[in-house]
Amino acid sequence: MDYIKLLEEEGALLKGHFLLASGLHSDKYIEKFRILENPRNLEPFIQRMLKLSPDKMDWVIGPTLGGAIIAFELARVIGSRCAYSERVEDGRLLKRNFNIKDDDTILIVDDVLTTGGSIKDTIKSIETGNIIRIVVMIDRSVQDINLGIPLYSVLRYPITNYEPSICPLCRSEVPLTKRGGGKIRGT
Repeated sequence: MDYIKLLEEEGALLKGHFLLASGLHSDKYIEKFRILENPRNLEPFIQRMLKLSPDKMDWVIGPTLGGAIIAFELARVIGSRCAYSERVEDGRLLKRNFNIKDDDTILIVDDVLTTGGSIKDTIKSIETGNIIRIVVMIDRSVQDINLGIPLYSVLRYPITNYEPSICPLCRSEVPLTKRGGGKIRGT
């Protein structure tokens, strides 16, 4: 499967000057909802995630919003329960009284990995159970991110990010665009 071609065909791979949820700037942006809005587009990612996941997990958990959609679909396919970690002021929280037991196995999933912030917050929100693995749709990080749990991705597509103070796009006065609905970290 040519995932890059799928992203391009669906208008999910954008070029410009973008403000990311991490507070970093980038010249490329992955508009994940061009994939998530159409189950047919998500299907090849889910099929690959199945190959990267253990056979059976008790729970599949993802951060809202994109990770929750993926968690629901993956849990449906493997016959597991699904939960999602919601954003709160100081991180994320499993708010809905999910009945996760101490010996339950957990797979964390997410859409696009840049710095690992959403996944780190999701890990912190899980108070019981055993997190076995993390699988993301797209890993756009430039450096390896160590989350202390095995991490796998369907597509590894490193995209350079810049601190705002050293961003060459800012220096070239390319207009900055914020996409997505996430809160910018540190604000």
